[in-house]
Amino acid sequence: MTPLPPRRSGELDGEVQQHHTVSRAAVPLQEVPGPPCEDGAVSGAIRPPDPLPVPGGAGGAAQEGGPGAAAVTSERKRDHLRLALDGPVASSATTGLERLRLRARALPERDLDQVGLAIDVLGHRLAAPLLLSCMTGGTGEAGPVNRALAAAAQIHGVAFGLGSGRVLLEDSSMAPTFGVRDVAPDVLLLANLGAVQLRTYSAADCARLVQLCEADVLVLHLNAVQEAVQPSGDTGFGGLLRRIAQVCTALEVPVLAKEVGFGMAPEDVAALLDAGVAGVDVAGAGGTNWARVEGLRDDRAGRIAAAFADWGWPTATCVAAAAPLCRSRGALLIGSGGLVDGVDAAKVLCLGADLAAVGRGVLAAGAQGPEAAAAAVGELVEQLRIATWACGAGSVAELDRGCLLPAEGFSGPAGAG
Repeated sequence: MTPLPPRRSGELDGEVQQHHTVSRAAVPLQEVPGPPCEDGAVSGAIRPPDPLPVPGGAGGAAQEGGPGAAAVTSERKRDHLRLALDGPVASSATTGLERLRLRARALPERDLDQVGLAIDVLGHRLAAPLLLSCMTGGTGEAGPVNRALAAAAQIHGVAFGLGSGRVLLEDSSMAPTFGVRDVAPDVLLLANLGAVQLRTYSAADCARLVQLCEADVLVLHLNAVQEAVQPSGDTGFGGLLRRIAQVCTALEVPVLAKEVGFGMAPEDVAALLDAGVAGVDVAGAGGTNWARVEGLRDDRAGRIAAAFADWGWPTATCVAAAAPLCRSRGALLIGSGGLVDGVDAAKVLCLGADLAAVGRGVLAAGAQGPEAAAAAVGELVEQLRIATWACGAGSVAELDRGCLLPAEGFSGPAGAG
């Protein structure tokens, strides 16, 4: 496991650190006119970069699935993007963050522009502790969305995560839907693969996915309930922890584990950290419910999914439970799941997260294009700055449980935070 730097930096905001050894000059996004997408999810298009080369030629796992498998995966990803944007897919559970309030201070005793948001994470300097979370990829409509959000991440100095790269391993021609480095040369970039896919793909395939995406980190997502509801989903989760440990040992980049919106039990967090992951994204309940997403794609799946509309650990509870486990191991903790603004981001940081991640909350802005994406991310950053300042903290490093009012009904574990 790659050693982590100190959990947070109290220094004032500065330039994002250049992490890559190869210089990548940013180029402007190029919008190309075209007809609206059939599903209405994204209007117009953004010209993708040239396809990325596949190491080792045409062989390997990237071709093993064949064009047919890739087409099925791509169609599913297209449905996911459309439904995440427009469908009734929110969890019926709440995040628990609504029961928490920041301790508002009438006299911050410092100027707003003196508040420091910058942190050091996995060898990168971020201007704010925010991640635009792993959402989409592998379908033509995803390319413009990814590029718009990645460009916004570059502008504001935050991290960005790509959607699942399974389709890229099945068919390397999908590379343009993941190609963002030309518009985000300095961004901390996360590649992503379903952990259950490790039954099919090796650590070498994972390394190749990271290379194809030009990523700095690999995220392995855990989506057991989604797979169980999805028609023909992969529910072979037996022995998965051992495979995750093998990938952590083999890869030269940090490996993170994330849920997809149902949260992580403390024992799962501990087991993943013991397996060698550099951190976890708990992705609690209260945001997008991926069982409901799958249920909208198939009538029978919809009847199964209905029972899981409120499934999972609320975001606030699982962040608070994971915080002491991650802190004791020097691991990264990402708080996500239904965050809607910078105040929610401040709350998960108070509960012990190092980064706050937003998914669906910025997806619509990404679908609207680069300007809308940049504006939405800028508003998140400004909201976080004001919330930090207005509760009396001089930097995000000072946000802790002491910045929260006692909340009736909050079920965070005693001593957490």
